[in-house]
Amino acid sequence: MRSIRVLFLLSLVSGLFVQSATADTLLVESVQSAPDVSRPERGMTMDQVLQNWGEPQHRVGPVGEPPISHWVYPDFVVYFESTYVLHSVVPHGK
Repeated sequence: MRSIRVLFLLSLVSGLFVQSATADTLLVESVQSAPDVSRPERGMTMDQVLQNWGEPQHRVGPVGEPPISHWVYPDFVVYFESTYVLHSVVPHGK
């Protein structure tokens, strides 16, 4: 009986020192459903995006470190790290 108590206490104490790692997962559906949509490519600058697609409907950010922001256009959304395109996506249903 004593060994069961000791094991129980050890499991409780060891549980106090275990840290669980959590992260948010962003799932982006494939944009193959809209291949004809012209979108910015990774590595383009904000200035290049403005020159080619004009002013976005909405600008969000920057947030965090490194600074991540995104611009919303009618047919796609562009994500930036600092001033460079990380990714551009076509929202679901477009």
